[in-house]
Amino acid sequence: MKALRFSKFGPPSVLAIEDVAAPEPREGEALVRVRAAAINPSDLKNVAGHFPTTTLPRTPGRDFSGIVVKGKRYKGQEVWSSGTGLVVTRDGAQAEYVTVPEEALSLKPDALTMEQAAAIGVPFMTAWFALTHAAELQAGETILIVGATGAVGQAATQIANWKKARVLGAARSSSPIPGADAVINTTVDDMRERVLELTHGKGADAVFDTVGGVMFEPALRSLRLGGRQVAITSTGERRVSFDLVDFYHNQSQLIGVDSMKFTPRDVAAIADALRPGFEAKALTAPALEAVPFERAIEAYERIASGERGAKQVLIFS
Repeated sequence: MKALRFSKFGPPSVLAIEDVAAPEPREGEALVRVRAAAINPSDLKNVAGHFPTTTLPRTPGRDFSGIVVKGKRYKGQEVWSSGTGLVVTRDGAQAEYVTVPEEALSLKPDALTMEQAAAIGVPFMTAWFALTHAAELQAGETILIVGATGAVGQAATQIANWKKARVLGAARSSSPIPGADAVINTTVDDMRERVLELTHGKGADAVFDTVGGVMFEPALRSLRLGGRQVAITSTGERRVSFDLVDFYHNQSQLIGVDSMKFTPRDVAAIADALRPGFEAKALTAPALEAVPFERAIEAYERIASGERGAKQVLIFS
């Protein structure tokens, strides 16, 4: 089979499409014929060597959709997943075939194409876990989403709306954000003051911080008494500071979420929970560009160059 591979860390130029033997599933695993595989920012980081536990050579790609060709569950059916362990200790999905634990698979929503199902993995799974498990967001609550225009932020906004919560979207412009009740421009607005103004002095019930760095403390200070903040990354400076006395006086809660720590069972459970939202059209896949697998390295180079555009999804004929 053909697979995208890298044998050393570096820029996308270290990638190559190679002919390798198709993997054989072990007990408890399924062999999936990949029909579509998304490229996420974490894939570029992995190729660049940011994940110290990654062993080489390796095939990247966490998010995929396809058809089970071997296995005890879902044989012959269309599935999707965001494989745990893929790209680090086992080969990922940017290949014609991939093996994954059977318990990580979920049936593809009928409302989504193969390409769309491959595009929703990391962003929607991270957002779902952050909002429903970590923040325990409830209907009627107000959530501040920092980085609301990013892939995870957009997914979180959709999920919050589906769960009937109110969204305050923070981004680097004042342009309207679909699904957000109000927009906070982080380049000109005082985040805490705007949140207090928009919540009648109460503060946000929850904050989902998809940016970190310099945004961390202003977001934390925007919480109501007893509010909770979920962090998933830190852009720029990884060390942050905040007033610890204010933090405990406000009885704030700080929770970290790392999608790389999801178990195979977690992945399938989140996918199953998301399916009704996609089937009901309450959730929608992001805009995407279907890229023939033969042009995979070009797609990586476009993303690495900072070119903004639709989600890059590799497709297999």
